[in-house]
Amino acid sequence: MASYNRIVLVGNLTRDPEYKQLASGQGVCKLGIATNRQFKNRQSGQMVQEVCYIDIDVWGAQAESCRQYLQKGRGVLIEGRLKFDSWEDPNGNSRSKHSVVADRVVFLGSNAPADDAVMSGATRSEDADFEPVVAQNEAEQELLDQIEQIKNKKKAKPAPAVEAAGKQAKQGTAGSEISFKDQPPFEDDLPF
Repeated sequence: MASYNRIVLVGNLTRDPEYKQLASGQGVCKLGIATNRQFKNRQSGQMVQEVCYIDIDVWGAQAESCRQYLQKGRGVLIEGRLKFDSWEDPNGNSRSKHSVVADRVVFLGSNAPADDAVMSGATRSEDADFEPVVAQNEAEQELLDQIEQIKNKKKAKPAPAVEAAGKQAKQGTAGSEISFKDQPPFEDDLPF
């Protein structure tokens, strides 16, 4: 049976990176991130914020970059695989936990104020909820450009057929029969 173990997470660091150099000379950086999920409780009608804390292991050259550039609170995108660890504690109890081994770490946002983030590849969102995102390479820049195009399309005017149907309804043709033309299937421009 085939299996697949892939995970993508976006969150903020809960602590500064912990870097260690192993006897073999390879570096490992341990990160802790928090991801949030917000939903409405059906019984109480209140908005509930659910936080998930995840431990991340980064190996090799990326570990060195994480140690150098990351700090508590910084946004990151982690792509990697899920790993299960089990051990015995000093009292003889069996313990276990899941963690993520990162294949790729993308630094999101900026620690500097928004005005200082003016550099090549930086884009600014018009929404106040988002921090500036700095592209690390050409592929990321292409994704950022596609996201910007999608945002611009959402702000565009409605299609002419929709406007015409709206005008007919306003002019009092509710009693007469209106013919609608079938539209082609929905096609999104999302980059994935």
